[in-house]
Amino acid sequence: MTACPCAQELITARARERLSDDGFDDEQIERIVERVPIATHNQRGLATLEIGCVEQCVQEIDASTLLAIAESSMSSEIYELMKRSDEVEVVEKAHRRPRFVEDCVREMIAGVVRELPQLDGANFVSARQENLETIHQHNVVAERHGTVAELRAEIESGAPAPQQTTLAQWLDAARPR
Repeated sequence: MTACPCAQELITARARERLSDDGFDDEQIERIVERVPIATHNQRGLATLEIGCVEQCVQEIDASTLLAIAESSMSSEIYELMKRSDEVEVVEKAHRRPRFVEDCVREMIAGVVRELPQLDGANFVSARQENLETIHQHNVVAERHGTVAELRAEIESGAPAPQQTTLAQWLDAARPR
């Protein structure tokens, strides 16, 4: 699940105003805002993370590794069954880690680069996140793809890669001639 940072900022500003109007000073307000998770609207997130290897990857990539990268890219994991004590932990975690859909994609790409250093630069990565909106009548989608070398360079430099290889380009280049 993800928690919306934008709405959370608006609610935080309103909370600060109300606390100030009730006589709390700036230091007290900061302590309250820091200690109490601020409400926002949530979305269920659908992540897709794919790795393409030219031949065979140096070592097999366990699906659980990709799942962990995708789940950790969002504000919080979700579970089928929980006790109330578990629910509070999930909701609080999500509200302390608000993320936009594009933040999730960036986190997935960074997770692949960090957790799978054995990937060859010619391998392909595709990360896609769709958030099922709760207060809008539309869903939101973000995606990023490219070769591992392009994505590593982008992360290291902080600048967008001059090229973003598409899946079609990558498949065409990887096809035996």
